[in-house]
Amino acid sequence: MSTGNQVSHGDTKDFCEGMPRASVTFREAFWVWVRVAFNSFGGPAAQIAVMHRYLVEERRWISEERFLHALNYCMLLPGPEAQQLATYIGWLLHKTRGGIVAGTLFVMPGFLFMLVLSILYAGYQNLSVVQWLFFGLKPAVLAIVLEAVLRIGKRALKTRQMILLAALAFVAIFFYDVPFPLIVLSSAIIGFLGGRFRPDAFAVSQTQTGTNGQMACDVPAIDTLLDAGNVEHVRPSLSRSLGVVLVWSVLWLGPILLIFLYLGSQNVYFQEALFFSKTAVVTFGGAYAVLAYVAQQAVDFYGWLKPGEMLDGLGLAETTPGPLILVLQFVGFLGAYRNPGGLDPMLAGVLGSVLTVWVTFVPCFLFIFLGAPYIEALRGNRSLKTAMSSITAAVVGVVLNLAVWFALNTIFRSLRDVYFLGAHLQVPVWNTINVPSLFIAVFAMLAIFRFKFSVIKTIGCSVGLGVIYNLLKWGAL
Repeated sequence: MSTGNQVSHGDTKDFCEGMPRASVTFREAFWVWVRVAFNSFGGPAAQIAVMHRYLVEERRWISEERFLHALNYCMLLPGPEAQQLATYIGWLLHKTRGGIVAGTLFVMPGFLFMLVLSILYAGYQNLSVVQWLFFGLKPAVLAIVLEAVLRIGKRALKTRQMILLAALAFVAIFFYDVPFPLIVLSSAIIGFLGGRFRPDAFAVSQTQTGTNGQMACDVPAIDTLLDAGNVEHVRPSLSRSLGVVLVWSVLWLGPILLIFLYLGSQNVYFQEALFFSKTAVVTFGGAYAVLAYVAQQAVDFYGWLKPGEMLDGLGLAETTPGPLILVLQFVGFLGAYRNPGGLDPMLAGVLGSVLTVWVTFVPCFLFIFLGAPYIEALRGNRSLKTAMSSITAAVVGVVLNLAVWFALNTIFRSLRDVYFLGAHLQVPVWNTINVPSLFIAVFAMLAIFRFKFSVIKTIGCSVGLGVIYNLLKWGAL
């Protein structure tokens, strides 16, 4: 029989199977972040679902409450919230180096895939084999997203008021296209005021303990360690904050200044670095919120893309792991590829791709390392907790919106088909259904909800079904 936080395998199974240890080694975390990175398909909702499954449900390294608290902060920031959430949790576990590793690994597989696909697109523009491989992926991601909505919603929507907030957020963003920052701000105000006047209606879930002071199964030991205040890096410090601003500002803006000094303001690399740096600080609400602006500027003003190529880039980004904002990497590649100066076009494209990713994601590390200690310090504030819990409720509605949008784009041939065939030509909507995708989606849902398949196993089987279907279709032509 073991004591304290050291629990033997047999005792763990008897008391709380999978109960976390008091610490997580850097090596353990590294390989889990690798798994998260290679399974982060399908946009922020699916990526958050993957992290939730690995870190909260399976490993129990972080509590539900702290996970949602971190997610709420990341939702308030510009940039890809899932990558920032990975950085935040990595920072909690292993300080700055943990945040850098988690945030970088989250982006790296998608960056490499997108780079290869951009080269193939620019050189050959024939990606049918890639499309075969990823045909079954989207239906599997749909099942993962739906599971995330149910899991997070079950824990976050504890009262009727919270359920109403989630419903209002969904209606606002799905039917009326209300800007995401406005939804978040409104929810925070409602939660702040509600916590003062109706605290019972805006209750915040409390950490549960067992008898004799024993930790309950859903309270990770890491949370206990952090809440005890014995971890130096989570404490706010003015000197540390100034250091963070200085270091990460130099890393972000230094390359832009050097490009300007050596190549001038009319060089494509300076234009891309400046443009995507500005984009990085206005991308509230995820990649889709900024794509129209990027497409307009890249096509009409800079001439980096041809009309319609932005949608091709988005399609490529959706088939790769990592944030959808990596579609900007595609834009940066083509912009430099078509304006190579004295370089080989492919080399110029690779350099433009790397530069775009650098100025897009370095600000994310700045935002997390600067703000996270203060967000952690405010976790005990009751009014802030009710405000953040209301944001969580709104986020459930927003994630549901993403799930519905993703379902429509997966199960139907396209939203354009639904609109034009269903409404204008009076063709029944079910004639626009993509039957193979629907079949794979049903299989993925059964695999996850009924047979409890792992994420990797579900994705692997779904991709296999997609390849088999395309092989049969190809052979029939």
